[in-house]
Amino acid sequence: MNNPKTTVNKICPVFKKCGGCQMLNLPYSEQLKIKQKKCERLLGKFNKVLPIIGMENPYHYRNKVQAAFYTDRRGKIISGVYQSGTHRIAGVDSCLIEDSKADEIIVAVRKLLPSFKLTTYNEDSGKGFLRHILVKRGFATNQIMLVLVTGTPVFPSKNNFVKAILKQFPEITTVVQNINGYRTNLVLGENQKVLYGRGYIEDILCGCRFRISPKSFYQINPVQTEVLYNTAMDYADLRGNETVLDTYCGIGTIGIIAAKRGAGRVIGVELNGDAVRDAKVNAAANNLKNIRFYKADAGEFMAEVADEESKPDIVFMDPPRAGSDIKFLDSLIKMSPQKVVYISCNPETLARDLEYIAQNSEYVVKKIQPVDMFPHTSHVETVVLLSREKTDNNI
Repeated sequence: MNNPKTTVNKICPVFKKCGGCQMLNLPYSEQLKIKQKKCERLLGKFNKVLPIIGMENPYHYRNKVQAAFYTDRRGKIISGVYQSGTHRIAGVDSCLIEDSKADEIIVAVRKLLPSFKLTTYNEDSGKGFLRHILVKRGFATNQIMLVLVTGTPVFPSKNNFVKAILKQFPEITTVVQNINGYRTNLVLGENQKVLYGRGYIEDILCGCRFRISPKSFYQINPVQTEVLYNTAMDYADLRGNETVLDTYCGIGTIGIIAAKRGAGRVIGVELNGDAVRDAKVNAAANNLKNIRFYKADAGEFMAEVADEESKPDIVFMDPPRAGSDIKFLDSLIKMSPQKVVYISCNPETLARDLEYIAQNSEYVVKKIQPVDMFPHTSHVETVVLLSREKTDNNI
């Protein structure tokens, strides 16, 4: 019988160093069972947890790939990911969960650097050129964005460099230089230059077209995102005359899908200005007149809307891993929409928020659907329907 540690190391040589795929050593069916039990343990007291929806092919699903760069003591350029909990980079040429084409592009850029006399950034000295690479690909459109994150705005022979990479990968549709000269853990800086193409790519999700910029958030697994969002739309059960509020809306994906699926009026709220600009463009690209976007903190916006007479009938909430804060939840309860569709990427904070809502309102959790958005990792997404209507089948 094969040693499981030996087997997984053959599958991925940096499994232990990287730490990104915590469950890669387990059969996929076993991973789903573990995630199901986790959701049941944390959320089962609110209602029955439906069987988790897994992937048919749980590999190479990431449409966004990042790589950090450095040069070792022997002068060899390394590209890869930061080892879990450290600032040491584990060299990665190919990854089982990343888009294969993105991995190829990153390796090609690394190999081009010496011929153009381009250095890598040194965190200790704060000097050097290339810090990170970000590749995004639209799986439906096959458009590819290459973002070169540099420590300095000066890019020697940039035109020839872009020509060289496009010669190898003519499918790249845009190249962007992002400048990040600060000593920070953030990958992207504030300023950027478009070196080739339009500076963004587009993708199609749930029948809607979306613009994706270097800084804008877009779900990294488009196959499972369609499952996730279709579930959310089923729970919303749009009839055509509702006012829908999409909080933490990003580039407008959920709100735009709701608007196209027949919602009467949709309001989107997002703090990231770049994402809001993309959201407005996305609404226009989908010929939607029944949606508006606002740049604001979701909690503050909710507090303002809660005091107005005209209140939303349905609220979609898709907060970050930290979940929602008390201000947001209090405003949600005060606003008292008929339905709340909570999309969560963290069952721990989801359980905390549901507990608060249950203790401070008449809302009842009616449905809980886990979705495996990130195979081979410990993460799990969940869609929850809350309603002010109590039914006999609630647990």
